[in-house]
Amino acid sequence: MTDIDQQAELAKAGANIDGRWDAIVHFAKNFPLACFGITIVIMFVLMAIFADVIAVHDPVQTDSNLSLAAPSMTNIMGADMMGRDMFARIVHGSRISLVVGISSTLLGGIIGVVIGLMSGYLLGWFDLIMQRIIDIMQALPLLVLALVMAASLGPSLENTILAISIPLVPRVARVVRSSTLALREMPFVEAARAAGMTELRVAFRHVLPNTLAPLIVLGTAQLGSAILVEASLSFLGLGVPEPHPSWGRMLSENAAEYARVAPWLVIFPGLAISVVVFGTNLLGDALRDILDPRQRS
Repeated sequence: MTDIDQQAELAKAGANIDGRWDAIVHFAKNFPLACFGITIVIMFVLMAIFADVIAVHDPVQTDSNLSLAAPSMTNIMGADMMGRDMFARIVHGSRISLVVGISSTLLGGIIGVVIGLMSGYLLGWFDLIMQRIIDIMQALPLLVLALVMAASLGPSLENTILAISIPLVPRVARVVRSSTLALREMPFVEAARAAGMTELRVAFRHVLPNTLAPLIVLGTAQLGSAILVEASLSFLGLGVPEPHPSWGRMLSENAAEYARVAPWLVIFPGLAISVVVFGTNLLGDALRDILDPRQRS
């Protein structure tokens, strides 16, 4: 490669970098709340991934000498009644929230997509039966249905994921069904049928990809709901059990007895839950504005 070719390649790479940077700046100006939400979510994910590096203390190690210790340079968020470092427990608790939130959202989303797609595409008796089941499930609020599931299954990480994912199914199924009802009569679907494709292949190859935009928005919103429900279940003693550090369980253990004498035991877990749910909700609203042409100004 000659010097001229090398200079041309470097100029092209520089132009690509400048173009990407301009696109980022343009996005930040037009969607500032989206950037704020993305920043919160990225920080939350990085905190969960690198929890062992960020937190120098063991989140489950007890020290009676540090019982109810106030925030200091050694323990920047103080210690709980058993002398466990609160900063380490909040950082490692982000892993629990991330695993439960993503796993339950994906599991509930997959089940809801299959039910909604088949219900909207096949119609008939299958649609009638599934929609009546969905109506019964939607009659109960998300938290109430999750409480019933968690109480039936018992407290554990796997049961918590399952207990949260099932109540998320009706929302996904309804969104996918409504999109499928509009798409099944489109010309490209008729063309696929005329080409000899099976109904199952048409549904999953041609109809399903066109429902992804509302699904992405709904999945982001449900991620925040799943994290909040997990904290609520742990607060009530039906979520992730000890020794796993859970933000909701921290509030349950400390709110009643130590809220006045050691307010940091309640403030920091509450802030962690609020900030993460707020960030995911901001991200979901921004994705709705970006992906839905009707929301654009």
